[in-house]
Amino acid sequence: MTGSPARPLSRQDLAFLLYEWLDVESLTARERFAEHSRETFDAVMDLSEDLAMRLFAPHNKASDAHEPRMLPDGTVEMIPEVKKALDAFSQAGLIAGSFDGELGGMQLPVVVARAAMAWFQAANISTAGYPFLTVGNANLIAAHGSPAQVDTFVRPMLAGRWFGTMCLSEPQAGSSLADVTTKAVKDDGAEPGRYRITGTKMWISGGDHELTENIVHLVLAKVPGAPAGVKGISLFIVPKHVPDGGVRTAAERGGEAALGGRNDVTLVGLNHKMGNRGTTNTLLAFGDGTHPVDGKAGAVGYLVGEENKGLVYMFHMMNEARIGVGFGAIALGYAGYQTSLEYARIRTQGRRPGEKDPSTPPVALVEHADVRRMLLAQKAYAEGALALGLYCSMLVDQEKTADDDAVRARTTLLLDVLTPIAKSWPSQWCLHANSLAIQVHGGYGYTRDYDVEQHYRDNRLNPIHEGTHGIQGLDLLGRKMIMQGGAGLVLLAQTIEATAERARQAGGDAAGYAEELSAAVARLTEVTGTLWAGGGAEDTAQVALANSSVYLEATGHVVIAWMWLEQLLATGGKDGDFYEGKRTAARYFYRYELPRTGPQFDLLASRDRTTVDLDPAWL
Repeated sequence: MTGSPARPLSRQDLAFLLYEWLDVESLTARERFAEHSRETFDAVMDLSEDLAMRLFAPHNKASDAHEPRMLPDGTVEMIPEVKKALDAFSQAGLIAGSFDGELGGMQLPVVVARAAMAWFQAANISTAGYPFLTVGNANLIAAHGSPAQVDTFVRPMLAGRWFGTMCLSEPQAGSSLADVTTKAVKDDGAEPGRYRITGTKMWISGGDHELTENIVHLVLAKVPGAPAGVKGISLFIVPKHVPDGGVRTAAERGGEAALGGRNDVTLVGLNHKMGNRGTTNTLLAFGDGTHPVDGKAGAVGYLVGEENKGLVYMFHMMNEARIGVGFGAIALGYAGYQTSLEYARIRTQGRRPGEKDPSTPPVALVEHADVRRMLLAQKAYAEGALALGLYCSMLVDQEKTADDDAVRARTTLLLDVLTPIAKSWPSQWCLHANSLAIQVHGGYGYTRDYDVEQHYRDNRLNPIHEGTHGIQGLDLLGRKMIMQGGAGLVLLAQTIEATAERARQAGGDAAGYAEELSAAVARLTEVTGTLWAGGGAEDTAQVALANSSVYLEATGHVVIAWMWLEQLLATGGKDGDFYEGKRTAARYFYRYELPRTGPQFDLLASRDRTTVDLDPAWL
């Protein structure tokens, strides 16, 4: 008995969240989505599930065991199943799913596109990483690039001919973008907006491969005389192969962009990781002279927007990627839950308490209360996090299509507050779900015969990339909750309280949970005020932010409790095992998980200085 025959996601749960709770069909009343219906949404889900299970899942373990390797000629070799799966993904039009029709997209709601992508992330997170990055890259250029840049770079990416990356980190700087040293100088005599880039970028997922004709890198660099720190960062499109004839509109070039010569972008080496082994992770050199262009030093790059505004543009991709990383964590947590649930139902071991006769047959693992506890915890984490991810995706759709400026502003603000939580809470707690999935399997879970150990290894990256857990805590407490005079916190509290009021009207268990949730929100608001009681003074900020990761975790638990109350209300009085499972998971979260926040809020309110006053010599 090896492997995992279980589906990694529940189609019934996705349908419940999309249609019974979020009422995604209502989006079709908006002009952008008017040509869609539940039938078209379900068709995309059917296609995604089929491709994911038929082409992505079968090579998940193979790409983990046979990770990409760099050949002596500087190219990358990987198992052929990866390209086969990605070609089918591209041919199905899924890269372009949520893009404008004029670019060849389907204008799908983001919430539907993300739900569809979750199938690929659950089936094979490594192979899914290539289109995931490409979509984010193309979205950024479509939003901030010139028409010529859109035609030159976005259209080939949406067709799947070219893939994309983002290049932020550097070996000496890590997550500290203020310390970026990659340089960009204007390419004298060349087309406007063309620069020469020199520098090194580290940890670049999808940074080199032979899967597509070209790779479009988005690179952060600094121009001469730029302001110090992050205010002096600019953003450049640096392709692996320079487009033939430069950057021009489709009308000017008479069709889609074709490849020119090799750009001076060189693969220095591959990083070998604990998980996500099937995605190339690279050290790239820009402008080291290995592939000179026109006999000049530096890789050819094209400025996006204006100089010194690169980080503003890059956050367009980073914020999208952060919700997407949260979805990756959710998908892996969900896959581990489904796998361990299947195992617990068929694996027999031990007997019920009180049954001492060794001649009685052993019972299935799921008959043991502690195993059911571990399964229920996984369900609460995975399904609660999935609800949050889809809710945030729905906010993106509402923000994009709002016809009222005030409504759009409120939607944007709520999404800003929830984004660090949507990235980090699943990255922490769906990883814990993966740990519980291993525990349910017992010793077998610790072997490579089963998928759950790989789920854990793959998911362990998510608390790190696209902004570590600590960075998300600093962002939430140090910016999102206090910006606009605390308007983000007020809006979050008001939105949650609206759900609590509906629950009070519903009565029963929901009314009781509403009181607990309201109390937790009140405590969150109070503690946030206590942490910043000293204003913006340096010592106040230092103490307030010292435990920002604890704040992020506690706030995340309050938000997921809100998501569970929303799901509970959506079950109404419906009968059946599925709905009873939802009601039981909600009960679990309010009995086992939400109470965790009490001691955490107590610690935060004390403004504890343990880590602030700690001398590193004592460690």
